[in-house]
Amino acid sequence: ENYQMKYYFYHILSWPQLLWVAEDFDGSIVGYVLAKMEEDDAKPPSHGHITSLAVLRTHRKRGIATALMRRSQVEMHEVFGAEYVSLHVRKSNRAAFHLYNETLRYEISDIERGYYADGEDAYDMRCTFGREDKSKE
Repeated sequence: ENYQMKYYFYHILSWPQLLWVAEDFDGSIVGYVLAKMEEDDAKPPSHGHITSLAVLRTHRKRGIATALMRRSQVEMHEVFGAEYVSLHVRKSNRAAFHLYNETLRYEISDIERGYYADGEDAYDMRCTFGREDKSKE
């Protein structure tokens, strides 16, 4: 999805710890993750949300998206005390779904009907922090 520039500025100014970029050897940006903390105090617990993740096609399948996501998630949990992180992904985006579900262990929480501007549905996915630690006990 495309966002207006003020939306990016709002994220950068509000949650700079959650914005991460990946650079190529020459300093050019090849990927980024844009995330935020949900601000609705009426809906505890505290949680983060991945707004956008992108990696250039030429740089995919190198672990960049995974590294960006993990870095942002660490900051959500350690800096802001988030208990989980959520995101939306197009039902048709199999590669992204695989990353979130298989690699990063997100689970489908709900299906948002007509979420995208073109009418496509989205999976509402969540990853609870500390789940791996609890399963080892």
